[in-house]
Amino acid sequence: MARAENKTEAGGTAHLVAALAKALREQHGLTQPQLGDKLGYTAAAVSAMETCAQPASDQMLVKLEAEIGGGLGVFEKARKWILLEKYPARFRGFSELEAGAVTICSYETLVVDGLFQTEDYARALIGGGYPPVSERKREELVEARLARRALFDRNPAPLIELILEESVLRRPFGSWEILRGQLRSLAEDAQRDNVCVQVLPLERGLRGTYAGTRGPMHLVETADHQDVVYLEIEDQGILVSDPAEVSQLAHRYAKIRSQALGPDESLSFIERLAGEER
Repeated sequence: MARAENKTEAGGTAHLVAALAKALREQHGLTQPQLGDKLGYTAAAVSAMETCAQPASDQMLVKLEAEIGGGLGVFEKARKWILLEKYPARFRGFSELEAGAVTICSYETLVVDGLFQTEDYARALIGGGYPPVSERKREELVEARLARRALFDRNPAPLIELILEESVLRRPFGSWEILRGQLRSLAEDAQRDNVCVQVLPLERGLRGTYAGTRGPMHLVETADHQDVVYLEIEDQGILVSDPAEVSQLAHRYAKIRSQALGPDESLSFIERLAGEER
């Protein structure tokens, strides 16, 4: 049943890759078991890829390029689009903007921003969501989420800002150890030259003004220097590009940032939480 669903859910790029892989395999005079041996996969895995019962993983695409790509680069070029198809539909438009962004400023109220998530944290978060997803889909989503981290090391590097509610840093998914690992990773990322992480403390609400009540947001300056805001509400993704609306949200973000702890104080706070035993 799951594999039948996979064939239905597989996108156009996955089907094109499957057809090309089969055609090139046959052109090379290889059986599925023989190609599997070359790739380090079983014949069943090759068959599943060719029928889209299990679309090619990023690792398999790299190996297909090396073994039967013939220098054409088709499987290498397909990696970006296969990855895009693994994202939820609501996120695909934003993911392309994020990948080429000059600046990304995010405010999160419930979970650590996906760009900063560790593998264990992402797997626990996705696997524990509702409605539940299959193990295959969970692993696809985890792979796609972790691939976003390439943005940290892109050249030229984007400026990445993240403001987190303190409650996010105290909310475990899967286990307390997974949370500690996530906090340690977050502290390491916060020390990158192109990254700034700030914490909005719980006590902010006691001071009379608190700008973060409207929920999370992601402000992006695109490669062509356009400003957009991405909002996600109950599985609905919204891209805001109207200049007046973007300006209002940018002002709100600036107010939230002014109410958060400074970067150094935030780093110390995260490191302290990471070291606490629970």
